[in-house]
Amino acid sequence: MSSSKADNQNVVALSSDQTWARMRVEAAAAAAEEPALASFLHATILNHDSFTGALSFRLAQKVSDREMNAMLWREVCNDAFENEPGIVEAALIDLRAVFARDPACDEFMQPFLYFKGYLSLQAQRVANWLWRHERRQLAVFLQSRMSELFAVDIHPAVPMGKGVFIDHATGIVIGETAVVEDDVSILQNVTLGGTGKEDGDRHPKIRRGALISVGAKVLGNIEVGERAKVAAGSVVLQTVEPGCTVAGVPAKPVGKCAETNPAETMDQTFYYDTYSI
Repeated sequence: MSSSKADNQNVVALSSDQTWARMRVEAAAAAAEEPALASFLHATILNHDSFTGALSFRLAQKVSDREMNAMLWREVCNDAFENEPGIVEAALIDLRAVFARDPACDEFMQPFLYFKGYLSLQAQRVANWLWRHERRQLAVFLQSRMSELFAVDIHPAVPMGKGVFIDHATGIVIGETAVVEDDVSILQNVTLGGTGKEDGDRHPKIRRGALISVGAKVLGNIEVGERAKVAAGSVVLQTVEPGCTVAGVPAKPVGKCAETNPAETMDQTFYYDTYSI
């Protein structure tokens, strides 16, 4: 763990202004250390007066293409952020969650600039705002761009909680009627999907503080309870009780979570003998 990381174990308590100020200090230091990135760091962070402005610029820069240029996307993002400031606050809380949970993350600016799990989540928040404001064609267009850019396919109808950490992100699929609550952690190649062609409410509900580990498939209109843990490679077809660990194909309970907050500790091990249901 780097010294900067070791000094910041209370990052969740930082205010929005403190988080943004820290990002600017990091960007200035990085620009001085690596001149080749100075122009990029100024354009994405240092030239902006607020996190809101920087976020709209970064998202627009990433998702722009020949059909929708960065200027148009920035207008869309600014409309969303002005109409619903909670989107920006959620992005800041997500940023602190990544820093706190990812041992490879040494600076606040790293997820903001480089981590596709973080960037895809913030793009989905804009898509969700578009969906809820009856701009569904543009919402689906943005979903398609997210899938192309990040290999992350989250339907724009999905409400995503705050403090969500999507680690590595490649191969994430979350279906239309899924729900992901606050403080959830999801690793790569996870599917929150349906079980066939049924209509209506057909996707999983992931409750607060749950950990969905690498390659897990959670299928159907079922719940993963608060602070539950789904082990790597599991196929979950039945509701997981709060605080329970499940594993296997199909997944079965293997004990209670050894941790109070598995999404925060990111400990993906489980123990058959030590904990009982």
